[in-house]
Amino acid sequence: MNELLYYLDIFGIIVFALSGALMAGRYQLDPFGVVVLASVTAVGGGTIRDVILQTPVFWVVKPFYLYVILATAILTIVFIRQPKRIPKRFLLIADALGLALFAVLGTQKALFLGAPIPVAIVLGTITGVAGGMIRDVLCNVIPMILREEIYALAAILGGGLFVFLHWLNWSDSNAIITAITAALILRLAAIYWHVSLPAFHIIEKPKKAHDKEKK
Repeated sequence: MNELLYYLDIFGIIVFALSGALMAGRYQLDPFGVVVLASVTAVGGGTIRDVILQTPVFWVVKPFYLYVILATAILTIVFIRQPKRIPKRFLLIADALGLALFAVLGTQKALFLGAPIPVAIVLGTITGVAGGMIRDVLCNVIPMILREEIYALAAILGGGLFVFLHWLNWSDSNAIITAITAALILRLAAIYWHVSLPAFHIIEKPKKAHDKEKK
């Protein structure tokens, strides 16, 4: 089980680092900018989770994660020379995979460390979405979690489903794989069919004609 968690974690780091590096390519950042964006995307959510749980930050304990991020950023720079030609949907898919992985793994870690169920789901959601939020803010883009897109909802589904399956006494490995799959399917479906939550609009009353004349 520990081996499965480790490899899933590494895979999530690679996917999110790739997502950050591709975003850096779209905005024509220099190599240092690519590494920075890949790093904050990959470890941002997990860092916030570990700080809240008052447990050693995972990449500080195991610096190998940093080497994986650096290697991913460098390989992206070397092999993807024309990032503008990469379909935007590819970036969204990479981000969706990282979101599903980290939301469920973050929930599992929080539960393992004794967090109450609602707190574990919230921390799992933070693990999945915070890195992407930091990436988008650095690129001066409104984070996807704040737009109409189904994003945080997919993370909540993954974390909540893992908790439910764990309560049903499923093995952790089966519960993790099932929950990751469900969260990924929801996010990919939202991307493919452009499904979104209704946006909040404040409709201002039109000014009357005589008010305009006074001006």
